[in-house]
Amino acid sequence: MPSSVVLRRLRTLLLAGGLAAGTAVAGPAPGEKADILIRGGTIHDGGTSEPYVGDVALKGDRIIYVGRAAPMTAAQVIDARGMIVAPGFIDAHTHADSFIRSPDAATRVNAAWLNQGVSTVMIGVDGFGTPDVGADAAKLEASGIGTNIVPFIGFGAVRQRVLGQDARPPRPNELDAMKALVAKGMCEGATGFSAGLFYPPQSFARTEEVVAVAREAAIRGGLYDTHQRDESSYSIGLLGSVKEAIAIGRQAGMPVHFAHLKALGVDVQGQAPAVIAEIEAARKAGQDVTADQYPWLASGSSLDASLLPGWAVDGGGTALVRRLDDPATLTKIRDEMQNNLRRRGGAKALLLIAQGFPWTGRTLEQVAAEWQVDPRDAALRIIRQSIESSEPGKKGKGTAVASFNMAQADVDLLMKQPWVVTSSDGSDGHPRMFATFPEKYVQYVRDRKVISLQAFVRQSTGLTADIYKLDRRGYLKPGYHADVVVIDPAHYAPRADYVHPRELSVGVARLFVNGKLAVSDSQATGAAAGRALLRPRPTACP
Repeated sequence: MPSSVVLRRLRTLLLAGGLAAGTAVAGPAPGEKADILIRGGTIHDGGTSEPYVGDVALKGDRIIYVGRAAPMTAAQVIDARGMIVAPGFIDAHTHADSFIRSPDAATRVNAAWLNQGVSTVMIGVDGFGTPDVGADAAKLEASGIGTNIVPFIGFGAVRQRVLGQDARPPRPNELDAMKALVAKGMCEGATGFSAGLFYPPQSFARTEEVVAVAREAAIRGGLYDTHQRDESSYSIGLLGSVKEAIAIGRQAGMPVHFAHLKALGVDVQGQAPAVIAEIEAARKAGQDVTADQYPWLASGSSLDASLLPGWAVDGGGTALVRRLDDPATLTKIRDEMQNNLRRRGGAKALLLIAQGFPWTGRTLEQVAAEWQVDPRDAALRIIRQSIESSEPGKKGKGTAVASFNMAQADVDLLMKQPWVVTSSDGSDGHPRMFATFPEKYVQYVRDRKVISLQAFVRQSTGLTADIYKLDRRGYLKPGYHADVVVIDPAHYAPRADYVHPRELSVGVARLFVNGKLAVSDSQATGAAAGRALLRPRPTACP
């Protein structure tokens, strides 16, 4: 058989998924023509190899060549001299629902992420992922989305479906029901099991309950992704919470991934070295433990999550309002809020970021002064108004805050760890939704030189793909999916800030998602080329 035929058949098998990821692949067949040839850029392939000047060729939805000089012609040639050419960025933790679930087709393109160079986002995190993974993924993909999505099944969604908002342990039949929902979600393609043990009703669960439910994901190859129970000093403390998360993974038999790892609040600032030591000890003992992080000193949360004691929200918003109407209970709530406010750095450190409200863009301290009330009472007024004005069954959005509570030294040190990747935790009203990746590039690579450009690309691409076991994503390799970004390093920058959080980033010369042009010269093209990246059905499924 002629060698050219052999090469063509090898490539056909690979492009059809017939070869496993990582299999050595021959180059393009003689005379083969690419659709797109990105020529002369500095190639960062997503791995640990040194960058070099070369070419990347795309055909259909796959990469067909990566090297120093492509031996082919193309229908379109992009001059990438002086540019960075890398895999499309992967955002390890997002709240992109207001984009990908919008009724507006133009919004579902997800330009907030595309303009950063992001081609893939994780969804269903912090325990909020629906158990109906298959139906939800199919609906999103059919509606037309601009980025790939990787779904998680969420502990919070599962617990709420079975127990509602109740602060109690599940009965045996209820625990079985939760386990069945997690098994269902994993069998439908979820990447793993997500929990947000800081948030009610998840915070009501004991460790052993989480382990029992998480094990259903573990036996189906899933990862435990956690917004840990305490990133500060609210309950068991930051270090106690890190130990709990590691123990959950060890007892359930699954990898542990810490979402948006941080030391939050005045009580724990400076504890990053101790957090790292705990994680390193687990890794040295053979446990698979990783984390993601965003490059901002302010977290995104809500007034209720930041300030209210957990017991006050047992039963949901209606129950909370009843407690606020009882003078004795209100006094107890206000007393506990005072310490929570101190943890957060005071009312001046809480910037109200929910869009379209009278208090938008001002600190809690400023609003309280205008209303001539104690900051706690200003917060309770906002929380109550949000509950009473929200649609039945939906959480009010007026309580969103940016909480300035992290130390720069902690952020820098965590970013340097070889097991930390990039995430935005992108949520409405915080600039991290529109600007995380260019913010990290400008502040931590270009200006402050905390990490190298190569580390930035790896933390945003290949390492993330490895952690989440994404099939043929995150690297520039022949046979991999054609998620490719071309960045102008002189102009790649954020435009969003805390006062103007919805400004699109600039500096992405080109972004291809599954081989389709999604961004050209910092402008989204309108292409809805994203896919739902579901994992193959595990063997432990009926």
